[in-house]
Amino acid sequence: MPELIDELRQIVGPRHVLVGDRATRRFRKGYRYGEGPVLAVVRPATLLEQWRALKACVDHDVIVICQAANTGLTGGSTPLAGGYDRPIVIINTLRNDRIDRIGKGEQVLCMPGATLDKLERNLRTIQREPHSVIGSSCIGASVTGGVCNNSGGSLIRRGPAYTQLALYAQIDADGVLRLVNHLGIELGTDPEVILDRLDKGQYGEDDINKSPNEWASDREYHLHVRDVDASTPARFNADSRRHFECSGSAGKLAVFALRLDTFPADEDVTVFYIGSNDPAELESIRRDILSGFENLPIAGEYLHRGAYELTRRYGKDLFLFIKHFGTENVPKAFAAKSWFDGITERLGLGTTLSDRLLQGFANLMPEHLPARMNAFRDRYAHHLLLKMGGAGTDEARAYLSARFPSADGAFFECTPEEGTAAYLNRFSVGGAVVRYRAVHPKTVENIVALDIALPRNTRDWFETLPAEIDDKIEFKVYCGHFFCHVLHQEYLVKKGVDCLELEHKMWGLLDQRGAEYPAEHNVGHLYPAKPALREFYKSLDPTNSFNPGIGQTSQLKNWKEDEAASAVAQLFGAKSEARP
Repeated sequence: MPELIDELRQIVGPRHVLVGDRATRRFRKGYRYGEGPVLAVVRPATLLEQWRALKACVDHDVIVICQAANTGLTGGSTPLAGGYDRPIVIINTLRNDRIDRIGKGEQVLCMPGATLDKLERNLRTIQREPHSVIGSSCIGASVTGGVCNNSGGSLIRRGPAYTQLALYAQIDADGVLRLVNHLGIELGTDPEVILDRLDKGQYGEDDINKSPNEWASDREYHLHVRDVDASTPARFNADSRRHFECSGSAGKLAVFALRLDTFPADEDVTVFYIGSNDPAELESIRRDILSGFENLPIAGEYLHRGAYELTRRYGKDLFLFIKHFGTENVPKAFAAKSWFDGITERLGLGTTLSDRLLQGFANLMPEHLPARMNAFRDRYAHHLLLKMGGAGTDEARAYLSARFPSADGAFFECTPEEGTAAYLNRFSVGGAVVRYRAVHPKTVENIVALDIALPRNTRDWFETLPAEIDDKIEFKVYCGHFFCHVLHQEYLVKKGVDCLELEHKMWGLLDQRGAEYPAEHNVGHLYPAKPALREFYKSLDPTNSFNPGIGQTSQLKNWKEDEAASAVAQLFGAKSEARP
């Protein structure tokens, strides 16, 4: 389609229309999963450029995948290897990352390429915080991606990323592209005028509805998560209570701007490091704190001994990079790595040489984790990182001091340096799993990654796999947002094992436990979307032009069913969905 390529180049400039496998590689290949061919990658610098590029794509009847940081774990912002009936254009929004504060910073207006890390640093100067802090922000995840995926984050009181205040484009059933302004900001009626005014920041306090009826965050979650006797999970992607236009849309709309609440930064923050050899002891702590504490924790992260040790070894360079260079430079490092991997792939050297070199470098570095944490690794199988602030610190200190030491566990109060190291080690787990796979190709077939939400009343939360499954796994990695009962369970599968068959067997076990999955990484191309979620996607994108195939749905125009989508519908059509 040379006409479309020429038109896109006129809109955004020749440098920002990428074609060819090598030039588009880091945009069309997922961080962990997914890769497919594209016609082009377009990188607009303004909202107006994004609108005009989008219009050109719609006029030429191509598929559009809107993408920001491409840090997802389930391939949801990259194409599949095949099965589409139209060419694909990726519109990458990272060049447009402006953030505007509204009022005194109680809310922000984020352009589509704004990252969580940039928002966190922006708000730090006024002692406020975004919905999510260090976690996915380590690898440059975007604000828009979090909202579109209902990402939960690690912060207990704030729930899934959510807003009803958004500016987005939608293709209606007649194939007409329309711009919808639900920001609560008066900007006019003509799409190009609206977008040009936003690009130039031409709106004032009088244009902003300061008290809209619509929400800019999940205002109920701090109460919802406290119900420890509820038989449904606290949060999960298929939960329709937090599906609204852009929120949970998974790329079925083209997002131009989001308006979001911010939160006062916690003061006097303390991390308590808890170790135990009895999973029931940690569950008792969870129930006591959620149901009995006056002050909810800021965060409570679980880490199994195996995950701790794997990350200590294979996440070491990521840990040290963030410690010394900051989270803001991680996306640049990943981009450089992707560029290097593209060269080695082209030379026939594969795509793991960079991982082997980085791992060799990390092995030469001295021990980076605090001695008290390593001692707990040796003594205890289960680790809980409890972060408290303000009056909650004294509340937790008194509770833990009365409870420990026990027959199975103990705790210590972290120094600021230990607390930072504990959380940074926890949030390096995902990268460590990918690294392990890269440097052990002879023994590891692939990663099976499960992102699950257990019912809030679950007591027997730690997984025990049957022998016929356990024998096929080389290494199990368990971590998660413990107080929300959201667990990330990752399995490095032995060489030669059918990973898809193994994963489906695990789904059966999760169904028996009443779990919902995925919990917060969204369906991507790994998980089938359940019926209500499929219908939500169809209502947003009736022609199936944005990110088709998401949730293993149809990849075809107007939702014509292909064999894979029909199979998914038959498999899940009879299952009822749990609702909080």
